[in-house]
Amino acid sequence: MTTSRRSFFAAPLFVASLIALAIGLSATPAHADLSKKVIAAFKGKILVTKSPLEMVGDDKTTIAHFKKETLTSITGQSGSDDVWTWNFVYTAFLNKTGATSLTLEFYDGANYSANKTLTGVDPKMTVLEGDVEITEDDNITKGKTYTLKLTGKIRGKEAVISTTTLKMN
Repeated sequence: MTTSRRSFFAAPLFVASLIALAIGLSATPAHADLSKKVIAAFKGKILVTKSPLEMVGDDKTTIAHFKKETLTSITGQSGSDDVWTWNFVYTAFLNKTGATSLTLEFYDGANYSANKTLTGVDPKMTVLEGDVEITEDDNITKGKTYTLKLTGKIRGKEAVISTTTLKMN
């Protein structure tokens, strides 16, 4: 997996992304060129896609493109050890800033199932993009739909920063 897809990623965040990649979740600042209108359209949401999202023109066209590319389910692969693995790209539009460490939590209904942690996050970033790899060994079950919550401590309190739902096929 590659974490430095665009030239506008800063070196310290690239290093943090490499460290996070080793634990299954990476993030990099995303879309420095996104307008306030595009960011506002997705504030508080996580967009799951097959590949990184790209600007495609004006705000209206970009918003429509992002919606079209967003997945509600992903298909995993069975590895040589018969353990299912899912890989996806996420773009998180944060509804709060200030966290330097984030956790992507997976919930099956109200029941906590798994998480992936990211440290070294720039607390001023409003949009993050990265890769996730999660497996059955992480307590994820094929065929279930999960609520994904990106959480972090903001001013000393745990906060949900972005969310989505995702079916693991």
